[in-house]
Amino acid sequence: MNKRKELFRVILAVSIIIVGITHFAVPEPYVKIMPPQLPYPLGLVYLSGFYEILGGIGLLVPPVSQAAAWRLILLFIAVFPANINMAVNHIKIETIPYSDSPWFQAVRLPFQAVFLAWAWWYTKPSDKQIQASIIPKLLIPKELDW
Repeated sequence: MNKRKELFRVILAVSIIIVGITHFAVPEPYVKIMPPQLPYPLGLVYLSGFYEILGGIGLLVPPVSQAAAWRLILLFIAVFPANINMAVNHIKIETIPYSDSPWFQAVRLPFQAVFLAWAWWYTKPSDKQIQASIIPKLLIPKELDW
């Protein structure tokens, strides 16, 4: 189970990093779904992309991985209004087939709970010997040793 958990940690981390990068590379779809009540939509898209990248990297740095998971949960909650706006207003994203269909939205919104639960899984302590990491254990100072 622990090896599977670490595989899923890497999958979540890489996925969220890629999504974060797309906030910078192709911000238009994210700006399009921003609720109109929020100021500076492009700035908020860049900010959320930055925190997605940071959170994904953080999941793979054992001394901060639990804190990164909690922050990803907060981020997923913070961006949920954009997902609701997309659903309520049937906003079509040209690169996503059927993105304005009721069926797509009926599946997409509840699926956000999967991401919350997935991140929550990493708020629990992990087996320090097998935890996925982007930094070699030798480079971590003794006081931060996991």
